[in-house]
This record gives sequence, C-alpha cells and structure tokens, in this order.
Amino acid sequence: MSHFTKNLIGKYIPLWKRKIPKYPIYWKGDPQLRVFLPLFWMKLLKPKNKIPSDRVQFEVHPQMSTMDVKNYLEKIYKVPVTDVKFATHQGEPIEHPLRGSVVTREDDKKIAFVVLGEGQTFEFPGIFDKPSDTGKQMEDYKVENRRIERANQKLWDKLSLPPWFR
Repeated sequence: MSHFTKNLIGKYIPLWKRKIPKYPIYWKGDPQLRVFLPLFWMKLLKPKNKIPSDRVQFEVHPQMSTMDVKNYLEKIYKVPVTDVKFATHQGEPIEHPLRGSVVTREDDKKIAFVVLGEGQTFEFPGIFDKPSDTGKQMEDYKVENRRIERANQKLWDKLSLPPWFR
C-alpha cells in the first residue's frame, strides 16, 4: 500500500496531509455506514516537564476537534476523558543549504493536552531508560563479537561464498 495518493492535478500528496472527507449523507434505505478504522491519528508524546499523572499529551491530526479527541479515546481505548485543550506549534524553518535563507517551514503541529477521567492515571513507560546491567550486556556483546571474528578469520578466503556453500 502506498503512503501517497494523487490529487486532481496528478501531484502526489502524502496520506497524512490529505483532507479528511466528510461522512456521506445517510438516506433512509441506504446500507449501514461501517467505519472500522478512524480517519484521524494521534501520537503519544513524552512530556518535557513533570506533569500530573492524570494528564497526557498527544500530537493529533490538524483537523481534529475536542469532541474527536474525546470520542477517539473513549470509543476506541475505553479511557474516560474529562477535558481536552489544544496548542499549535509552528513548524521549524527549513533553510536553503547554500544561501542560508529560509525557503519554507515544516508543517505546524497540533498538540492535545488531555485530562483523564476520575481515577485514571498514566505513567509514560520507561522503555528508553537504561537498565542497570548495561555493563554486563556490553561485555557479553563484545565477547560474542570476538568469537565471531575468530571464526571468520579461519574462513577469510571463503567469506565471499554463501554460508551454505562453505
């Protein structure tokens, strides 16, 4: 599946920059409208400063409204939402590599600040925190690399051959 679509002129537009189409008008007797995937996207952001555990920050699609964010979280993830506020961050300037003058800007980012419902908390996962046994893992990695290098030195003249042929 391509991440780009053609507009009427034939120019390619990335999917994340497309306008969200309006829902089709429902007329009595029409088949039921089935929407399994949302037309919007939300990206969880790690806050730079310490915030209360009932607050979460998201980068959202530029056309999302307060009700869209609230319904997105409540209907899809079953997370109660008390309040939603927005802030728009202006895109960074892109300079010409030779002249140094500003040619264009990156797209603006819309940030949603969500207050979770009563009794709901969120802690950002520590997936980027360094574990305490990094030294042991690094030593194991170096030992394994040395073992592989020694094995490859024995077969240095045959390394251009695939392993199944050696």
